[in-house]
Amino acid sequence: MNRNLSPNGREVEIDRLHRESLEKEQAFFERIAGRLGRPRLTAPPQRTVKGAPDFWNGYALDREENVALFMKNWESLGGIAKRFPDAAALGEFLEAFAAETNVKQVIRSDHPLLEEMRVDARLKQAEVHVWQKETGERGGHSRLLEKAAGADLGIAVVDFAIAHTGTVVITSGPSQGRSISLLPTAFMGIVKASAIKTRMGEVLREIAAWNGNGLPAGIHFITGPSRSADIENDLTIGVHGPGIVFALVLDDE
Repeated sequence: MNRNLSPNGREVEIDRLHRESLEKEQAFFERIAGRLGRPRLTAPPQRTVKGAPDFWNGYALDREENVALFMKNWESLGGIAKRFPDAAALGEFLEAFAAETNVKQVIRSDHPLLEEMRVDARLKQAEVHVWQKETGERGGHSRLLEKAAGADLGIAVVDFAIAHTGTVVITSGPSQGRSISLLPTAFMGIVKASAIKTRMGEVLREIAAWNGNGLPAGIHFITGPSRSADIENDLTIGVHGPGIVFALVLDDE
């Protein structure tokens, strides 16, 4: 655009450029329609169904089916799934894993189940940091982020899991920052069997029902390890998050 134009001249020039842009856009779409051998659509197609169909909304599996399908789908996506009959067995697994892999630094959520399992004592060879509402020190939140970024392992109790997609759902808040599942080298999500739902819609409805108490700061859907691919479909694991992810299913109730 000529910067020496008067204000009125600039408006005229902008209008001209806008018309040219629209003409090019229309020609582009006409060319695509011609290549497809059909007239160009100028109105959105009619939709007879909005949202999930009724048959899908009514579809549900029982608990054992949910657990089996979730674990199968999680592993098919490159994750590691294990099931435990009680918190003691799960705690023994955490202790053995940390010792075998020489875990040095851990970041975990501030959750009663992890206290019950005595996670800090079990990981005695590691430096364990707990994500808490108040650190008691100025700049504590920034230090927790640094600890999470340098952690070998992040541990959190997830809110839900979705059987049909092999997904764990974690909400973030004062006692559980999202960095726990995003920054460490490996992540372990503890999944209560009763929290595994068949469909994503079930999870979204339950979260929407929390509105009376305020929605969480973040809702994070994790489906297997972090993965990224370039335009040539060269897949890389662990670029934008943990490359090793565990779903530890705990039988409850």
